[in-house]
Amino acid sequence: MSVDMKEIASAVEGILFAAGEPVDIKRICLALELDRETAETVLRQLGDGYAFERRGIRLLRMEDSYQLCSAPEYADVIRKAFEVRKPAKLSQPALEALTIIAYYQPTTRAYVDQVRGVDSSYTVGLLLDRGLIEECGRLQVPGRPILYRTTKHFLRSFHLSSLDDLPEIPGMEAEGQMRLAADGTVADEADVMEGRSRAEAALETEQ
Repeated sequence: MSVDMKEIASAVEGILFAAGEPVDIKRICLALELDRETAETVLRQLGDGYAFERRGIRLLRMEDSYQLCSAPEYADVIRKAFEVRKPAKLSQPALEALTIIAYYQPTTRAYVDQVRGVDSSYTVGLLLDRGLIEECGRLQVPGRPILYRTTKHFLRSFHLSSLDDLPEIPGMEAEGQMRLAADGTVADEADVMEGRSRAEAALETEQ
């Protein structure tokens, strides 16, 4: 890395540290008058450097945003230093609802209820309180129900760079919709349910 690139890397590091939250790459480009390719190169080198040198911080990418965070292997000592208790794991109902929203977003609570077969009012409220989902508009149908989607906190909590990193569910189209057979039933429903179970298990493991 040249001297100029090191100075740019230091400036980027300072911006990310001062922000304390995800910073969109466009803001970094604007602040330092960089093109996107150069900014991405600097960010990649910063992240690789932290990991290679086993530093206590990591550079986390969430779609087009970046954030500095503590290295997960030091989570226990960090909690001990600040006497922070580990957040309670999500319950099975909450994990089911979160999985449905993650794969079918933006979606409504009514759709979550339909897939789970039970009322999800409390569960959706819990996910909102935990900052894992957020409101993102209303469906243009009578009653205009609220639409929900996952947040950047969701990506960060489950160590995902983007939604593309979610495990695949057999029987779903690229747009996140189930395939329907000619009679209107879900095609390969057993595969879909098995895939959704695997997805829930994968998310549970990352908690």
